[in-house]
Amino acid sequence: MNAVAFNGSPRKGGNTEILIKKVLAELEAEGIDTEIVQIGGKALRGCVACMKCVERKNKQCAIESDDMNKYIKKALEADIIILGSPTYFTDVSAEMKALIDRLGFVSRMGGNLLQNKIGVAVVAVRRGGATHTFDTMNHLFQISSMIIVGSTYWNFGLGREKGEVENDKEAMENMADLGKRIAWLAKKIKV
Repeated sequence: MNAVAFNGSPRKGGNTEILIKKVLAELEAEGIDTEIVQIGGKALRGCVACMKCVERKNKQCAIESDDMNKYIKKALEADIIILGSPTYFTDVSAEMKALIDRLGFVSRMGGNLLQNKIGVAVVAVRRGGATHTFDTMNHLFQISSMIIVGSTYWNFGLGREKGEVENDKEAMENMADLGKRIAWLAKKIKV
């Protein structure tokens, strides 16, 4: 069993990564292989609606000028997909939006390739807009027939400066619980 977490924050070691790592620590404690893929700060373009993925159905995006096909492959091979993003103007980062659009389109046009995978969204926020950011990522999971895992509260953590999210005790406890819920579900459906 394996989990891939896509970090949509360009800030390496920032609050989004801290939240993701808290979730992954629980998965690792349960024997689940984990990987963080840094997409924030990478040159990723959005979907151009060329419809080549509809024609080819080859599990790849026709845009080959960036690393998106590598990320799509990782997502398709994973049992668990975690999307983490900071809140930028009450939504996900541009890199996360590119991943959602292109991965989602390739999956849907390829025969719903993400179906029955576990999907989890994690959000770092300074103050407001986290709910919309959370919803954006969860929409990918819902339209893809994925299984969304809940926890004790919304998967948000408050913090602006690097590391500040660690002072949000409730968020850190929630992330640990979220990791436990994911591991529990993963084991139940992989029986």
